[in-house]
Amino acid sequence: MTDLTGQVSDWIDRLEGALAQPTEADIAALFHPDAIWRDLVALTWNIHPSEGTAAILKMLTENAEGLRDFQLIGEARSVEDWIEAEFKFATRAVRGRGHVRLKNGRAWTLLTSAEELLERPWAEGRQREIGTHHGRQPGRIGWGEARAAEAAQLGADEDPDVVIIGGGQGGMALGARLKSLGVSNVILEKRARAGDSWRDRYESLCLHDPVWYDHMPYIPFPAGWPVFTPKDRMADWLEMYARVMALEYWAGSTALRATRDGARWEVTVDRQGERLTLRPRHLVFATGMSGYARVPEFDGADDFAGQQIHSSEYRTGRDHQGATAVVIGANTSAHDICHDLWEHGVPVTMIQRSSTLVARSDNVVQNLLAPLYSEDALAAGITTERADFLATTWPWALMADRIKPLAKRMAEQDSDLHARLRAVGFMLDNGEDGAGIPLKSARRGGGFYIDVGASGLIADGEVSLISGQQVARLDPDGVVLEDGQKLPCDLVIYATGYGSMNQFVGDLCGQEMADQIGRVWGLGSGLDTDPGPWQGELRNMWKPTSVDGLLFQGGNLAQSRHYSRFLAMQIKARLSGIETPVYAPAPASPGG
Repeated sequence: MTDLTGQVSDWIDRLEGALAQPTEADIAALFHPDAIWRDLVALTWNIHPSEGTAAILKMLTENAEGLRDFQLIGEARSVEDWIEAEFKFATRAVRGRGHVRLKNGRAWTLLTSAEELLERPWAEGRQREIGTHHGRQPGRIGWGEARAAEAAQLGADEDPDVVIIGGGQGGMALGARLKSLGVSNVILEKRARAGDSWRDRYESLCLHDPVWYDHMPYIPFPAGWPVFTPKDRMADWLEMYARVMALEYWAGSTALRATRDGARWEVTVDRQGERLTLRPRHLVFATGMSGYARVPEFDGADDFAGQQIHSSEYRTGRDHQGATAVVIGANTSAHDICHDLWEHGVPVTMIQRSSTLVARSDNVVQNLLAPLYSEDALAAGITTERADFLATTWPWALMADRIKPLAKRMAEQDSDLHARLRAVGFMLDNGEDGAGIPLKSARRGGGFYIDVGASGLIADGEVSLISGQQVARLDPDGVVLEDGQKLPCDLVIYATGYGSMNQFVGDLCGQEMADQIGRVWGLGSGLDTDPGPWQGELRNMWKPTSVDGLLFQGGNLAQSRHYSRFLAMQIKARLSGIETPVYAPAPASPGG
């Protein structure tokens, strides 16, 4: 054991000694005054950060009973001005994995992350199902026939435990996790085929995140899969995934209404024209990370003689050849659409109403993702699962200050591109407080563009730019800006984003319930479009909400993959009758 490892081992021994009846003195000796203990379901049955020693003491006083069996994993290491190490632990209900950073013998950050329910382990590895019955079995039914019978029964003679609304990567990831825990679930997807949530988007769409970051649970992409996945290939992969994972995937199915009836929901479903009612214990909205398309209401819009569409309706520039286009917006979809229109010979002007964070793709991959998600990371023994774990060890409250130097360095590396963009009037930012892409994404779900070519077109004047101007109105033949300038066009594309996920709750369950839940996504930073109060974690995501049995699953591919584990374990524990008192439950949020 190294001296560093001995220091961590001594700290863990002191923590274990204090767990029975922790005091202020114990916590002060063990933790820095500004320490943060981030818990992912293991102790709190919630995703919750205890920030500061007073909050840590309160959390431990209510949740430490049964915390035991600490065991260091490997050796501790020195990083900057702290020592960090990983450890195993258990509670009465879960097997967990943890991570600690010590400064001068006291913890600065601590993570406790649930890995598995002790009484209900994942059906993986040594716990996998056998898949057949060897020996004599007269009248044996094959797997395919048994699978078809099971699928026909669910929703007809037997209610699923969980109904998942949304069949993209988020719904599928959760469905697969629940299946591994033996939790019956139905995934409702309004589109005709699995994968259509990608297939039906604009033709030029390609994942901006690299392959190592984007695996689905259980089935990673093949070793020869491209670094950046085209959207149609992603769609085909998801269609395959639903079939191979034997998910109860109901394509062409729409939830019409959901009401709470005692311990269950009543969910009215239109399944390819057939009306039926499902009565699950849990209802999960897996509709991405946002709500309905947001379309601004401009004076004169009804009189515009051309075509107006939201970016979600855009498919290809081939449909608009011969037109002159104006794209309102300047984040990812706006850039991609302008890029595609230019490649199809359509004259296009981008209206940038507020500043945008722009970073080159290579810069993002190498600086933000490669340390954990890359071939080099794999060669260093950092598997996808380990990368996901390590990515959770920094509490959100510390992320901004931690990442600002890197965000500044990335901006410096992109300085040539930024100078060219500024020369044509493009308004740039690096996040309101200089914290870069990760914090912009967490706070507002957008506001940036990872450059794959459109920035050069703007800088070269191939895509025209109007920046810092608001739209005053639409005339029959164009867009009029607030300074009186008119942009003649016959196509207006609104790349103006989306609302909150709780909009879907309002439509399905009633506005009163949507208001009770409040906003979904964001940290409560008080910056950009992320109003306070401070939450410390993403609002309402992958954890209990203020409505019993109503949950949210979503995010990008990596978030859907990793956090679906925690959501599935919470659901399984509650269905199994395991005591799951939620610490610091989400408050009702009048007005949404």
